[in-house]
Amino acid sequence: MLQRFFAKYTGILRNLKISYTVNNWLNAGRLRRNRDLYRRYGLRKSIFSPIGAADFGQQHHPDIPWLDRTDSVLAVLAADSFFQGLDVLLQEKLRGFVRDGYMVLDNFFPQEKTDALNAEVETMLQSGQAGYNYTGRKIFNLWEKSPLADESFFRHPEMVRLLSFLLGKPVIPFQSLNFTVGSEQRAHSDSIHMTTEPPGYLIATWIALEDCPADCGPLFYYPGSHRLDFVSTEDYDSGNTALTLGADSNRRYEDKIEQVIKEKGLKKEVFTARRGDVLIWHANLLHGGSPILRPGATRRSMVCHYFAEGVICYHEMSQRPALVPNR
Repeated sequence: MLQRFFAKYTGILRNLKISYTVNNWLNAGRLRRNRDLYRRYGLRKSIFSPIGAADFGQQHHPDIPWLDRTDSVLAVLAADSFFQGLDVLLQEKLRGFVRDGYMVLDNFFPQEKTDALNAEVETMLQSGQAGYNYTGRKIFNLWEKSPLADESFFRHPEMVRLLSFLLGKPVIPFQSLNFTVGSEQRAHSDSIHMTTEPPGYLIATWIALEDCPADCGPLFYYPGSHRLDFVSTEDYDSGNTALTLGADSNRRYEDKIEQVIKEKGLKKEVFTARRGDVLIWHANLLHGGSPILRPGATRRSMVCHYFAEGVICYHEMSQRPALVPNR
């Protein structure tokens, strides 16, 4: 499939919308669900065509995630029966998620599980069963080849239940990324890369597979930034045309986010994690990877992204429908 080809490829085809349309046809079985969803949300276009925020105009569907809806959401949360059945510490973390856009589950995964996954990643890299994408840092969808990554991390039942509660709809495990070193990625929101209509129905986890001190390029984030307006390719000069994607769209987007951070006076926090810790963050939380200050430092970790059921899922920057797994 072209999707696997693009994992390594960096040439001009990445910027031609027709390339993704062909890939959509090759993955027709994973897009059929969109026919009913497009009708439900009033989107009149082929499920194989490019898709972006511009297709929904200025008025998004009002069915946004329940924890984003009102200023009195903390009272709504406190009255929920699932919430009332949680321990006091987790209740406080959930309140923090509403306020700050993220929460941390300390020591969620035991050391034997993280050790086992680290060993499996190393073995698969050496044998050629897994490899980095064109960035040289990301291993895409290890869960497809590793039952350990799939069942014990990506589809961890307790995690899936919690994420479904946070979005107010059952979640669909969508994509995983494994890292051995830090991303050093500039501040961004996942919603530009993995987008939904209605907005906000994506959620992500970052799992520390080893201790991540300040010199290894730890994650950073801007608490409360999830409350800002979503930024789409309509909000900056992406360079997109009817037939092509802007070659520098990602850099221009990150420049836009840097401008927003300065204008809003947002304050950065750095996450120096311990092995087994999990960071859960809102679709619109601004975050990134700090510079690696110690030569040779590793930052073994796994990122998992989840869409909610019953919403349109697409990739705003590359203007293509998301190929959501069938299972």
